[in-house]
Amino acid sequence: MPHSTGRPASLTATELVAAYAAGDLSPVDVLQDVAAVIEEREPELNAFWHLDLESARAAALASERRWERGQPAGPVDGVPVTVKENLAREGVPMPAGNAGVEPVVPDRSSPVVERLEESGGVILGSTVMPDWGMLSSGVSSLHGITRSPWNRALTTGGSSSGAGAAAAGGYGPLHVGTDIGGSIRLPGTWLGLTTLKPSAGRVPLDAPYLGRAAGPLTRTARDAALLLSVISRPDPRDWTSLPPEDLGPVLPPEPREVRGLRIGLHLDAGCGLPLDPEVRRAVESAAALFADAGAEVEPLRPFMTPRMLHDLDEFWRVRSLADFEALTPEARERVLPFIQRWVLAVRHVEGTTVLRDYASVMMLQQATVAATEPFDLVLSPVAPVTAFPAEWPMPWGEDDAGMAHIGFTAPYNMSGQPAASVNCGFTADGRTIGLQVSGRRFDDVGVLRAIDWYEQHRPAVACPAWPIPESERQAESVSADERGGHA
Repeated sequence: MPHSTGRPASLTATELVAAYAAGDLSPVDVLQDVAAVIEEREPELNAFWHLDLESARAAALASERRWERGQPAGPVDGVPVTVKENLAREGVPMPAGNAGVEPVVPDRSSPVVERLEESGGVILGSTVMPDWGMLSSGVSSLHGITRSPWNRALTTGGSSSGAGAAAAGGYGPLHVGTDIGGSIRLPGTWLGLTTLKPSAGRVPLDAPYLGRAAGPLTRTARDAALLLSVISRPDPRDWTSLPPEDLGPVLPPEPREVRGLRIGLHLDAGCGLPLDPEVRRAVESAAALFADAGAEVEPLRPFMTPRMLHDLDEFWRVRSLADFEALTPEARERVLPFIQRWVLAVRHVEGTTVLRDYASVMMLQQATVAATEPFDLVLSPVAPVTAFPAEWPMPWGEDDAGMAHIGFTAPYNMSGQPAASVNCGFTADGRTIGLQVSGRRFDDVGVLRAIDWYEQHRPAVACPAWPIPESERQAESVSADERGGHA
């Protein structure tokens, strides 16, 4: 299990709810402790776009009264939670991480936020993202740089950068991000988190788009399942949403066995960056654990091609170029220079080419479903590389390598299949490595049960000792060397 200091801010959501029910903790006291962590860590992490502790205190007080009456509003009543800035909150501007954008100020909250509020969740605020969510880092023209709680020199990943920093930094247990090509799972792998990109349509959105999903960034599979059970409730605004399904309680008291499951092991994306040998070894070790428990693990050959990856990148560039060209010349200059170069590289692409790109994306969707259909689950790396410098917009720095790092993640956005991340090891220099676990379409429960099983059976070396504030590290007399070199 993850390291816990025993203080309320370090407890999981399931632990908090149990403590509230027993009368051992109050939501007000928990919020006070989380607020203390935020006060200490936020200047270095930069996770929040809009922090609203005053409203959170009012919500925590109302929750405390409900628990005293024995009438909680829902499964996450009194639990601290954050949401990414592109998930609308009534009255809170939505700049999409971009200094060139005139922020939209929504007059109604998004389905995710409404479901959390209905369930009594204590929303701390909105977390940051990079420009238009099109970077896999915490670099933003508006917000500056968001940094890893493990090591301030390293990236959080993105585009759910603030959500990832908040989750790993101890800002409470529940965080909601969005993902169109890996934006939940990439912070997951580079921050040692447990995350889920749900099936397409599982979590209602007020702005659905091809490949986009909202889902949990947490510390445990059980917290991810708890959060999904709340935010997946239906909303008529999302015309792509799935029929309602009872997802709670998703996980039984004891993890389900994996014996007899047919599992694909996918170690070659077929495109993009080469796989780091340390990442490969960690994923192979995780697969061996499933095999030793009786699962049938078989190699899965590459099914994505370099052309598919190129076309997906080009399609997204043209989409963002349209947003860029809608800005005034002065506003365009405020957009992150990397994004400026990324979109302007396709300014001469014709409409027929964009339609071919879209057809290629549909081919990727078909290829992903066909290749993975024989398996109950597929195990793979989340990313071919480990965490990179926080100042870099992409894993290769300022160069333009397209989307060379998302060959393992993007296919499941396009196919709509659920895909999770869970920490499966560390590099020699202490960076976290994520295992991606994907499932058949709509089988979010199967994926959650698999990562829950893995969390309970993984070796201690793969279990994150969550980074904690400097004051606590000093109080516990635990040196950086004893923690594997993490700052």
